[in-house]
Amino acid sequence: MRIFSYTENGASRIGVVTGADTFQPVADVAPMLPTSLRALISLPDGLARLRDAAGSHVGTRSLQDASYLPVIPDPHVTWALALNFKTHIEETGLITSNEFPHLFIRTPASLVGHNQPLLCPPPEIATEFDYEGELAVIIGRGGRHIPVERAFEHIAGFTCFNEGSVREYQRHNRNFGLGKNFERSGSVGPWLMTIDEFGDPKKQRVITRLNGIERQNAPLDDMLFSVEQVIHYLSTGYTLRPGDMIAMGTPGALQPHPGEDLQPAGRHKIWGQVNMKPGDKVEVGITGLGVLANSIVGDENASYHP
Repeated sequence: MRIFSYTENGASRIGVVTGADTFQPVADVAPMLPTSLRALISLPDGLARLRDAAGSHVGTRSLQDASYLPVIPDPHVTWALALNFKTHIEETGLITSNEFPHLFIRTPASLVGHNQPLLCPPPEIATEFDYEGELAVIIGRGGRHIPVERAFEHIAGFTCFNEGSVREYQRHNRNFGLGKNFERSGSVGPWLMTIDEFGDPKKQRVITRLNGIERQNAPLDDMLFSVEQVIHYLSTGYTLRPGDMIAMGTPGALQPHPGEDLQPAGRHKIWGQVNMKPGDKVEVGITGLGVLANSIVGDENASYHP
């Protein structure tokens, strides 16, 4: 089952996908259920009740007409992993722990939904605005001290994540901080695919395209820390809550394609990495799940306004 958040007439709503290009508002399918995705998955039987109710409905709305929000517009927290793919560690030459995941937090204001524009910083602020295609995990059942072998019992589903990053600001200090949290710099979506439909992430791939050209393509079993390990690790520190999201890190860049004359990008001189700029279109796909697409537009110039 695929469920997504969208906005209509100024209100946040959720829809259930009913076909290749159709959906039905959850309020029409199951009016007794909550109208937010976080509230829905917080119910012990929320997904099961929606699945039963949606089974007999034919979608009357077009997915192309939906104004998507981030899958969970109001998460308690969005965690993200740095240096969790072996190919990304190799290309950067950076050192990370082999025992403990490298984690940081993204704010809701830094994320948009599917088909919504990402904001590229003006050149006087930064020029290294990079994509990072990732798998994101959405927690459905809260818990503390979750054993690795029971981690999947706490997952509602998965989605695609674009960890849009402003590299210059990442390097200002040891904590990535603002470089990972520029206004509307990343995206998540298009939908939550329930765990029963998506299955084992290790069998899938993450693929990122910029203007239709593949820039990342890697198996999800190349992660240094698995989904289960990260859920266990996080839950040792605090109680995971329904709607929490975990972005699982990005793979390395593909080498330049034949005929491309690309200069290595960024301080680490990564071959094949291309910075995003206004007018571009970026797509992050997870096989078996879907594709998250966003255009790139220029952010406003650096001028004071209250």
